[in-house]
Amino acid sequence: MPVEIVLIAALAVALLAALLGWWRSIGRAGRRSRRRNATAQAGEADAEALLEAHGYTVLARQEVRGATLWVDDEPVDYEVRADLLVERDGSRWVAEVKTGRLAPDPRHPPTRRQLREYGALFPDCGLLLVDMDEDAVFEVSFEDHEPP
Repeated sequence: MPVEIVLIAALAVALLAALLGWWRSIGRAGRRSRRRNATAQAGEADAEALLEAHGYTVLARQEVRGATLWVDDEPVDYEVRADLLVERDGSRWVAEVKTGRLAPDPRHPPTRRQLREYGALFPDCGLLLVDMDEDAVFEVSFEDHEPP
């Protein structure tokens, strides 16, 4: 068998192995993402019951607020989607639902930044952090954003 045919066959096998590995990794990532989304959705449904047990009424799910930031004098529009908008005793609150080890901690930078962004885009609302692993609801405020 000529050397060229052996080299081409080896290259084809290597290419197929690489493609198979890539295909499997996409499948695993997709399954992880779907599991994470299912967990988040289940957590949000359970959070509604927890909030209602604490006297809140759910007004909206996945409440969207738009905003604009400026980059080199050019407007860039974006949206922020809060998990839940709730009300209690005439005051409105944005509820952020978290599960896991780090995410429910307000000192966790991504969580803190998310709450800060909600405070900026929902200035008429208080902020709630809902820790589904602990079945706990926390009122959060910053120096420049007090609850209603």
